[in-house]
Amino acid sequence: MRSKRLFIAIDIPDALARTLGDLDPNLRGVRWLPPEDVHLTLSFLGDVSEDAEARLRENLGAIRFSAFFLPLAGMGAFPGKGWPNVIWIGVGPGHPHLFQLHKRVQDAALAAGLEPDLRPWHPHITLARCREKISRESVSPFLKANVDLDAGMSRVESFALYSSELKPEGSIHTRELTIPCSGGL
Repeated sequence: MRSKRLFIAIDIPDALARTLGDLDPNLRGVRWLPPEDVHLTLSFLGDVSEDAEARLRENLGAIRFSAFFLPLAGMGAFPGKGWPNVIWIGVGPGHPHLFQLHKRVQDAALAAGLEPDLRPWHPHITLARCREKISRESVSPFLKANVDLDAGMSRVESFALYSSELKPEGSIHTRELTIPCSGGL
């Protein structure tokens, strides 16, 4: 039986993704993501069988939510100590609509027989990946200069199911399904 590597995400508007891309400090060993790959992951599911994907699509399509605004603020790196792997922008402190949507997505995955990632969820938007072991000291000046960055608000009107194919030059994401909001602000 075939399977796909799937994740569920909120897209960031193109203009905002390009603006975030312009923050690239061109540090050696840091690969800034192209604007079309910038998103907020609600759930990473890994390899999913065709049967489970069909159930997941049905469950995701049944999710109802209202449009909301998402503040994009603050910059940091994961992990918090040691060699950084990811440079990210945050989504402001505790956004209730985002956490409600995340819970509904997790419930839809569980109802489809999938086991979503059970680690604590720290909503963020990945801006760059550190390919080599670069020292925290080499990215610290950039992070400190942008720790209070306010990139504005992004209106969330949908989320999407994506498949991801791993390639040496990076992942190729394909939109599989879009779930629009059921109401507006």
